[in-house]
Amino acid sequence: MAAVQIGDDAPDFEMPAHDGTVFRLSEHRGKVVVLFFYPRNGTPLCTQEACAFRDHYEDFVAAGAAVVGVSSGGVEKHQAFASRHRLPFVLLADQNGELRRLYGVPKTLGIFPGRTTYVIDRQGKVRHIFSGQLAVDRHVGEALAIVRELSADGPGGTPA
Repeated sequence: MAAVQIGDDAPDFEMPAHDGTVFRLSEHRGKVVVLFFYPRNGTPLCTQEACAFRDHYEDFVAAGAAVVGVSSGGVEKHQAFASRHRLPFVLLADQNGELRRLYGVPKTLGIFPGRTTYVIDRQGKVRHIFSGQLAVDRHVGEALAIVRELSADGPGGTPA
């Protein structure tokens, strides 16, 4: 399957979340969703990225967005990671890499799970994509800027 591009409809999915729920993207229509894929719980850069989203979480919420993290860890590992770092957003357990493949998240050096962030508008369209294995702070900064831009566009969340 080809990688998701800006302007595409975000592929719908359902996936187990660390809080015991099942997250369905389609249930979040009407809200901007920041979907960030990260390689693994507990590594220094992944922890830095997750904590950066945590530290700006209220800014995302104030702008009308949901933040969702995705990695291959199981639900129990996500529970421990979220608890240890006080993460206020859901973490999805993509243990078989199905969601990564659905979105076409590129691998780093062809072997490591990639780090990619998608901003999905209220109608389910992908409005921004940022991939960068080492630029973890840019994931948060760019996503927040786009969320604020979509918020400023009004109820539809899409540019006029």
